Order: sequence, then structure tokens, then C-alpha cells
Amino acid sequence: VPFPRLHFMINSFGPITTAKKIETQTCDVRSITDSAFAAENFFVQCRDFDVMEDLYMAVNVNYRGDVKPKEAEACVQWLKTNRKCCFVDWCPTGFKVGLNDGPPIALEEDDIVDCERSVVMIGNNTCISRVFSERITRKFDLLWSQRAFIHWYECEAMEACEFSESREDLAFLEQDYMDVLSEGTTDEVSTTEDEDENC
Repeated sequence: VPFPRLHFMINSFGPITTAKKIETQTCDVRSITDSAFAAENFFVQCRDFDVMEDLYMAVNVNYRGDVKPKEAEACVQWLKTNRKCCFVDWCPTGFKVGLNDGPPIALEEDDIVDCERSVVMIGNNTCISRVFSERITRKFDLLWSQRAFIHWYECEAMEACEFSESREDLAFLEQDYMDVLSEGTTDEVSTTEDEDENC
């Protein structure tokens, strides 16, 4: 792992459908893979998700059921060529594919219908930094400004300076994700500058 601190994943599952919708919905390998990479199906809400701007560092796609290795590989190539997911410059081949021929199992009381194949996507994407900046950091700052609930932590022998350290760690983590995004652009700029000097 090039950046051990950046280990926060985005997950999704497909197909998530009901018994009524399954009759009209296609559940071939490509359509369930496409649904797994759609931002509205992520298990974490990332506002303003942009496929071109929010880059993946690694993706693990695990299929269950009737999925052939050629179909899975063709779907991965289709995702790349149609720009359904974009990778950072230093890791353009960051796909891992897992196949399990056992069909997915649905519980009797579950609303999700049983299907002959399914996919789980686990991706390390830079958009997770917005979860830290827009939600966790903002809410932490609001509570910290009011010193809300601090007494509960201090009763458990936690010191106030530990809150400040945690906030700094979170800021560094956000910056690390931003650095990953800016690395590709700085490399392009420096390459262009080198070419200009050579001319």
C-alpha cells in the first residue's frame, strides 16, 4: 500500500432490487457492475461525486453466482474504456477481481430479492475525503466550539489536548487525500516545464 493512512473504503452492492422490479430489470454482469459503480448506490453518501475528478487508488470487485472469468474481465475493460471509473496516474491498473460460483443468498424476511448473480465493489477513492471535511470535521468543530459532551470524556481520563490532536490528525488526513489528487497535476506541470527547458 503506497499510502497506509489512506485506507478508508467506499462500498457498494448490486443489484439492490425488489421482487417487483426484478421482472423488468436486467441482471447481466455488465448492468450489475455498472450499478455498483454508480454513486447513488455507494454505502456512503459522497456529494457531487465526479467520475473524472474523484480518482480511485484501488478497486476490488467480487462477483457471486453465474459469472464467467471472461465476462468479469470484459466488464473491467468496459469500465475503463467508458470512463466509469478513473484511477490515479501512478496506479492505472488497480483492479482486483474475485469470483465465487456460489449463488447469492437472500433471507426470507429480506426485501432484496434473490438473484442469480451479484457484485460487491470495495474501492479506495479520494471522494471519501469529503466525508471527513464536510461531515466529521464540521460537526466536530461545532461541538468543540460549544465544549459539548467534553465532560463525559474527561470523566474517563481523556484530556482536552487529545481533542486538539485528533482534530489535527483529521486535517492531515484530508490533506493527504488532496495531495494524492494534486500529485498527478504537479507531475504533468513539471514534465511540461522540463520539455520547455529542453527546447
